[in-house]
Amino acid sequence: MAHELLIDLNSIDLNAVALDQATVDKLLPQTGPMRQLDRVIWRDEQFTCGVAVKHIRHDEFWVPYHIPDRPLMPGVLMIEAAAQLCSILQTLAIPNVGFLGFTHCDETSFRGQVVPGDNFYTLCKLIERNRRRFVCQVQGVVNSKLVFESIITGMKL
Repeated sequence: MAHELLIDLNSIDLNAVALDQATVDKLLPQTGPMRQLDRVIWRDEQFTCGVAVKHIRHDEFWVPYHIPDRPLMPGVLMIEAAAQLCSILQTLAIPNVGFLGFTHCDETSFRGQVVPGDNFYTLCKLIERNRRRFVCQVQGVVNSKLVFESIITGMKL
């Protein structure tokens, strides 16, 4: 996979709000500590690319347990954040698509750490889509550094 960022974050206002928390709440079934996005910062008109953010708080449920005295965001939660952004874009592109589930994670690589206090940006770029299935290239970024990348597949369940 390419190590360049899918979307030039310097071209986006990282304080922008394309979809606020209330809108994200309507689009995603995940709630409470399993919600891994605070808001969508940017998305294109065709819902093929997007950027979301989660501020990693010191009171995240995993902080005391995922490496005591050195809390690191679990990789599976990075993937979950990306899957949530992919699901939002699919739901916006195909209204009334129904419940979407995560089915594959391919070519995944973790390249850096995400710790409390970080702003974790999730980038998504569509590879293919139809009514039942979508495939997206995703990346996670902290402080302009690529910390993970993967290809995520999801489908209507």
